[in-house]
Formats: sequence, structure tokens, C-alpha cells
Amino acid sequence: MKPRVVVFGLGGTIAMSATSSGGVAPKLTAEELVSAVPGLAEAEVDVEVVQFRQLPGASLTLGDIAALCDAIELRSSSADGFVVTQGTDTIEETAYLIDLLHPLVQPVVVTGAMRNPTMAGADGPANLLAAVVLAADPVARGLGCVVVMNDQVHAASRIRKGHSTNTGTFASPNGGPLGYIVEGTARILNSVRRPGSVPADLTKPPRVPIYTAALGDDDETVRAIAGKADGLVVAAMGVGHVPAQLVDALAETATTRPVVLASRTGSGPVLSSTYGFPGSERDLLARGLISAGLLDPLKARILLAAAISAGGDIRTMRRAFAVAGGLSNDESWPWKPDSEKIN
Repeated sequence: MKPRVVVFGLGGTIAMSATSSGGVAPKLTAEELVSAVPGLAEAEVDVEVVQFRQLPGASLTLGDIAALCDAIELRSSSADGFVVTQGTDTIEETAYLIDLLHPLVQPVVVTGAMRNPTMAGADGPANLLAAVVLAADPVARGLGCVVVMNDQVHAASRIRKGHSTNTGTFASPNGGPLGYIVEGTARILNSVRRPGSVPADLTKPPRVPIYTAALGDDDETVRAIAGKADGLVVAAMGVGHVPAQLVDALAETATTRPVVLASRTGSGPVLSSTYGFPGSERDLLARGLISAGLLDPLKARILLAAAISAGGDIRTMRRAFAVAGGLSNDESWPWKPDSEKIN
């Protein structure tokens, strides 16, 4: 029997066409996208198509992705894998949220396009074909959610968008790609730690802003943001540093809600004990902030929102970030192992 893959369309550049008022907007259906992919019929895959949303990537919400995961689970008994097409503006965030909410062994492969279908060299069809090929391949089982762009396979927890227009924009700074699509075949060459899922209820998502520390900051902006937040992610300088003027405000915030310390560099870890000045990583962690480890600020925000929605306390959140950020082993993951959830 042919492997069966369900393709969910969410909109994005891959589904855009010209509007009467100028520019492009999401208008093409998932069915139209799939039918326009050269070589898909020869791939020997049974493809089902679901038009789930029709939005630019920037307008998707945490609730949209939670609903998508519910729809995926409803079809899990009859599918070998899933593909999600969406806008690349938020693909590094939505893919990680899917990874945290998706407990099943079947892979979810997220893809999109940097060039819309009206442009020469549109990359959507090739990306969609590669995504379907991977989703149908048994080698992808157990990978969780991955992103396929430009014939590269990236773990949801690692991928970053590094250029606003280039088709080779996506990379995985901490660990590299998981593999590649070569001559229509998936080649997985790398592994990823995927500790487990989070039992989050995102019906009413928490408010979790990201504050980016910058040269000469004072504490007024931090206090204004934190006062209306359920949790806060600090995109700190370097290995986890902020101006000394921010320390008291961050420490006070950490007494009433979770504050996660990440690096604004986008790669490499937050350290724990190297620097000892006011505003250093050692100082901030001692004042109650939670280390994001290797998670960048965008990924840290997604995990924090999911953990808050799951009703986790500070101890639970520390354990989750220690595992997801590469600071602890998988056995420390605070929620039920996925192996107990998979049918």
C-alpha cells in the first residue's frame, strides 16, 4: 500500500497570488498547491489535503497551532505522516510549538516558500514535494516536528530564519541540519533530543513578551512590560548579560512570574557560572531567573507559554527548560513520556 500523508494548508507566501490592489496575499488553496507540484504523482504517496487556515504567517496564533495539532491527532490512525504549509515569517515558532504539543510517532513536516508563485524561481513546489517525500518515509518516524526548506531537514527546536529574502535563509546553528532530501530520498544524518510533549491548554494563551536588552537600557520598559505579562523572556546580551540598571526590575519580576534568560545572539548557550558582575548570568540566575540553555528567545517564549498553559509551577518550568535547553537529561522532563500516549 502507498504511504498516506495529510497536507494541511495554513496560507503563507507559498499560497499567495496577486491582488487587485497590488502586492500578493494568501489566496491559493492547499488543493491547488498540491496539484501544481511537478513529480508528486510519481512519488507513490497517497495525499489527502485539508485547507485549515488561509493567513499570512505573521497572523497565525498559538491557538491556531493548538487547533492544528488537535486536527492532526484526529487523523493519526489513518496517516503515516503530515505536512503543514505556512508562511515562513513564523515557521521557526510554529514548528517548535507543534513539536511540544505533538506526542505521536508520525512526523509533522512544516514547509513554506520564500518566493511566491508569481515570481521566477518560486521555491514552493520543490519544498512541498520534499516535505511530502519526508513525511511518507519511515525514516522520519519519531522525529516529531521538522522543517523542510531548500532540500534541508531541520529540527523544530533548532531552526532559525536568518535572512529576510534569501531562499537559503534557514539554518540550525546549534547542531546543524538533521539531513537532506537527495534525488527524491530522505537522508537523515543527524539526531535531535526530543524529550517529550507538553499537555498545554492554549484555549486562552498566556501573554509572554520578549524583552531584548540593549546598550544603555534602564528599567522602565522592563517594568511596563512585566506588569502585564504572565511570563517574560529576556533576550540578553552574549552569554546572558544585561545592563546593571535592569537587575532589580528583573529580580522583582521573577518573584511573581517566570522570567527566562536567553541569548539574543541566536546561537550558543546561556552560561551559568563564568561571569560574576551585576547583570551577569551568574547574578541573574541567582536572583531567580530560569536559564534557557541553548534555546533562542523565540523558542524559549514558545516553551514558556506552553508550560504556563500546562499549569506548571516554577520548579516544573525549571526542569522543562533544563531538558529542552540541553542542561539536563531527558529523564528530568516533568510531564508524562510520549511513549505512554502513543496508540
